[in-house]
Amino acid sequence: MRVTGFGVIDKKDSNLIYIGSGCIKTSEGALPDRLKLILNSLDKIITEYQPKYVAIEQVFVNINPKSTLLLGQARGAAICAAVKRNLNVAEYTALQIKQAVVGNGHARKNQVQEMVMRLLNLIDNPSTDAADALACAICHAHTGLSLGNIQLTGYRMKRGRLV
Repeated sequence: MRVTGFGVIDKKDSNLIYIGSGCIKTSEGALPDRLKLILNSLDKIITEYQPKYVAIEQVFVNINPKSTLLLGQARGAAICAAVKRNLNVAEYTALQIKQAVVGNGHARKNQVQEMVMRLLNLIDNPSTDAADALACAICHAHTGLSLGNIQLTGYRMKRGRLV
């Protein structure tokens, strides 16, 4: 079973408001079928929540190249779901996301969950995948939206600067 988390928040002034989150779970079936499920599920989520922005975590290269490739393909399906609806996509590294949410770019998963819960005033911890997605949304709310109308697509942040 593979899991893709999603999280939707709103920002009113300096307040973050939890809207929804969850996970898209795919079986061990054929890759095209799993990607189609991610694409169609995110399309439904976009229809339901009507977000103005989409933020996605950048892929990092890990020890297993096959896993990295599969993660990249899942990200591609997520990006396609967003651009199909003419939404701009901002991308952040795991380090940037953890820094924005926890204040430590090397924070552990449980620390991210705890801070997401606190920042969004949630009663319970979200699952790790949903917490990661909400953390990415929080990062964009703190970082990307503060950049005003600067186009973020095609750029990345490096040491706090757009490059």
